[in-house]
Amino acid sequence: MSTYQDLLKSPGVARIILAQLTARFPFGMLSLALLLHVQQVHDSYGAAGLVLAAASIGQSISGPLTSRWMGIWGMRRVLILTTAVCMLALSTVALFELPVVAYMVVAFIGGLSTPPIQPAVRTIYPKMVSSRQLTPLFSLDASAQEIIWVLGPVVTVFISTQVSTVAGIMTAVVMMVAGGSWFISLPELGQVRIPRSRRRMGAVLTRPSVVVATVVGFLLVGACAAVEAGVVALYDHGLESGIVLAIFSVGSLIGGLSMGHIPISPWSLAKRMLIVAGGLGIASIWLNIWWLGAALFVAGVGIAPALAVLFAMVSATVKFSETAEAYGWVGTGQLIGAALGSAVAGFLIDGVGETGAFLAAAGFAVAGFIAAAIGSRWSPDLRGRDASPIPDTEPVPVQGR
Repeated sequence: MSTYQDLLKSPGVARIILAQLTARFPFGMLSLALLLHVQQVHDSYGAAGLVLAAASIGQSISGPLTSRWMGIWGMRRVLILTTAVCMLALSTVALFELPVVAYMVVAFIGGLSTPPIQPAVRTIYPKMVSSRQLTPLFSLDASAQEIIWVLGPVVTVFISTQVSTVAGIMTAVVMMVAGGSWFISLPELGQVRIPRSRRRMGAVLTRPSVVVATVVGFLLVGACAAVEAGVVALYDHGLESGIVLAIFSVGSLIGGLSMGHIPISPWSLAKRMLIVAGGLGIASIWLNIWWLGAALFVAGVGIAPALAVLFAMVSATVKFSETAEAYGWVGTGQLIGAALGSAVAGFLIDGVGETGAFLAAAGFAVAGFIAAAIGSRWSPDLRGRDASPIPDTEPVPVQGR
């Protein structure tokens, strides 16, 4: 734990972690809030899955696009614009009862305008700490973000069931604006400028490590999305669903903090995905709340450590000018996974029951383990070296406060 204490004493690190967690907290609420709202309006998990898929497809397009824009127009301008549009789109979903197709269109716009906070902060991190602290910082970040997934589902279920599903979405919207404003105001966003990439958009995908991170992230988040849909359907919007999902995230939080100091080898990602796959496979056997909670806790232990490896392997293998776009593509993979996981789970719930969602989650995780194992040949060996980005051949401008 002393490693993390030293990190948090570094100038600005604690502040930027708290600000970006606050800004991203609504996105731990929105998938579940949209699922509950659309399912209530149209009485169909399949319809809710389609709306979530539309939102996630929009997010998947926005990831590399808005990340690249930050190198052209600056982080603050892009974040202000996307936050405003996303707020309007999500408010429309909450306040108006629309046909499923209309919900999908508005949700797509909301997803397309998702503020690129994650690519921004992970591009800033290498400029805030020493090279030896970067891998532990990625691990701390991946672990800390589990607070979003611990509290987010609980807050969403409580507000949506005790007040209304409209209130559940609007609470997330208010938090998005408040947290985004705090993050945008941080001096670090003015001190670091992302240099304009000289290569065409998508060229970063020629790096095998970025492709591996994108594919495995897609499958990992697809598994998590299927679990979320299955748990909500199993407990019929009850508070139990928030509690079980919180247990899932607590496992991830503990796993991230306990494994953050372990050096990253080419097989680290596959090992962590094996933990996730094993836990989800066990979970699908029996849907008793105690069994399910314990199995999801085990599965969760591998999630934050796997994400930390993904972030580190991208950082260590791309130029600084390409890091934001690379993280945008990784985010796109994760969001497509969320879309597919939600949609597949939704239709399986309608067709064969809640067990289908957990079998789908286990299938995604097993595929993620296989992809990580195959991709180990292209994964960097970071034992004894740092995860800093490859320096650009020209100076990177740093602006004053």
